[in-house]
Amino acid sequence: MPAPRVCPFAYPLDEFYVRAGAPLPRIERIPGNRIPEPYRKLLVHLHDMTPTLEAFHGSDIHIEVLHRERRGDFYFREVVLRLDRDQQPVEFGANRVCLPLLAPKVRALILEEHLPLGRILNLLKVPHRSFPKCFLRVEADALISRSFGLPAPRELYGRQARILNPRGQPLSEIVEILPPLAD
Repeated sequence: MPAPRVCPFAYPLDEFYVRAGAPLPRIERIPGNRIPEPYRKLLVHLHDMTPTLEAFHGSDIHIEVLHRERRGDFYFREVVLRLDRDQQPVEFGANRVCLPLLAPKVRALILEEHLPLGRILNLLKVPHRSFPKCFLRVEADALISRSFGLPAPRELYGRQARILNPRGQPLSEIVEILPPLAD
């Protein structure tokens, strides 16, 4: 098995793989205009993913936490986002949140580990802006395939994004990978 590696455009997902002693799946950066539909409209924008996915699927979303870790001021979690109506997985990802930059009520909801970060920020009207840093093509490995219920590995699409407060401080760094979708 190849040694785990750190990959700047897969941060913070790469940290979970390193800590598990597992190799990262094959991940490559691609231009947003090379992402096929319907993935492009779900990934190539300046909005939070949670409301984008909720609107696309017509359902609220909750999280299933696969792994979590607190390191000083930072809270890391690896998650699957699932539709409330039928538990269908709609995103696999990893997130690093800078807790001191958020109000106590926001921190408490994040640490309850039920609602996605985007929903919390919007519900509590936390001023922020989201933007993708890069777009990704990912060959699903066993973990991602299992999380999405895929019978075999396949090519998926995602993005690395950042959420900033009005002063430009990073509230969160996120890798978001989408499951196979019908057109």
